[in-house]
Amino acid sequence: MATDTQTRTELDLSTSKRHYEAAQHRIPGGVNSPARAFKSVGGTPLFIDRAEGAYMTDVDGNRYIDYIGSWGPMLFGHAHPDVVRAVKEAADASTSFGAPTEIEIEVAELVCDLVPSVEKVRMVNSGTEATMSAARVARGYTGRDKIIKFAGNYHGHGDFFLIAAGSGPLSLGEPNSPGVTEGNAKDTLLARYNDAAHVRELAESYEDEVACIIVEPIAGNMGCIPPEPGFLEELRAICDEHGIVLIFDEVMTGFRVAPGGAQERYGVTPDMTTLGKIIGGGLPVGAYGGKKAIMDYVSPVGPVYQAGTLSGNPLAMRAGHAVLSKIATEKDDIYPQLERYSEALEEGTRQNLDALGLSYYTTRVGAMGSLFFSDERVTDLETAKACDTEAYADYFHAMLEEGVYLAPSQFEAYFFGTQHGEAELDKTLAAQRNALKRIH
Repeated sequence: MATDTQTRTELDLSTSKRHYEAAQHRIPGGVNSPARAFKSVGGTPLFIDRAEGAYMTDVDGNRYIDYIGSWGPMLFGHAHPDVVRAVKEAADASTSFGAPTEIEIEVAELVCDLVPSVEKVRMVNSGTEATMSAARVARGYTGRDKIIKFAGNYHGHGDFFLIAAGSGPLSLGEPNSPGVTEGNAKDTLLARYNDAAHVRELAESYEDEVACIIVEPIAGNMGCIPPEPGFLEELRAICDEHGIVLIFDEVMTGFRVAPGGAQERYGVTPDMTTLGKIIGGGLPVGAYGGKKAIMDYVSPVGPVYQAGTLSGNPLAMRAGHAVLSKIATEKDDIYPQLERYSEALEEGTRQNLDALGLSYYTTRVGAMGSLFFSDERVTDLETAKACDTEAYADYFHAMLEEGVYLAPSQFEAYFFGTQHGEAELDKTLAAQRNALKRIH
């Protein structure tokens, strides 16, 4: 059992506050990605100085158990010696060539060996680039224009992904960001996550018009929401019946919930897969891959154009190779370890919340999960939005004061890795007890 530690009274964030004030003069909102701004929970974003293993230290010297892991990539913790060594060795030879390197072949082989759906893979520079490219290839391969995506699933900031639901169950999408045109939105159809019947209705209503269905097989951007039993299998069946390309966006889940991602865990093989995060060991990277017949539509062998100056960057490839090699050789030990931690963290969290009689709903799949302050099951965007976000904000700041760094939004998942062990589990649950008692 965890032993409660002395509660922190107040964090000194004076240096972070000064940095944040300065950043806002030159960077929109003071951050280079909106999730970092703490707008969902309030307060000052932490500016991080360094990290190692399961811990991060901010510029004011506060140390935290990290449950963000750079939003997913740090499966083996921060500054893992194998990854750091690989990056340093690569940098000694130059940071970029703009020409093919042998390490790209080795990383591609590892991806194809680990991920069931991938016969060929193209390296890119981000998850957004991967999903945009995959959708374009699917359109080129099928000769169709429309895509089906799910409300609450996030596939990066490509124009045809930043779409909100229309006014009716079969209406076309509408832009939900300025700069996204109506013309772009008209080719995006919105479906309800975990509602296969709605997807079938869309596919039948737009017969021979839908190029692809893109889905987070485990949603991670409205909190961690697993697929309901049969949902992924039904998507596979719909795509087979209507000649639609099924794309699993595994930027978040790839190599995290199983060696081969969610498709291995659930036994459903898509036609294409997008990857990122873990594949680069923390460096900027993305990839998309799939069946040979589809990937051979990509330039220069096929007609669908996609290019990138820094694609296959040697630093990212070396870091990714270090991570993927470790997964390939140690997977029989890594994933059972992660499952044990996940189970213990969820069970301890439930005990802490039950002791106070609080309403909640927890989810977990492999090395990711969520705690929702809700009295109902969370299965889609609507049930996620019904959660008590103010309670989560209070919880987030209380945990921060206890030395635990969670995602600064109810609608983001938590992540952990192999560097989270028994000591981190005990500290986390003790911090959680203190935090919950203080705010309730």
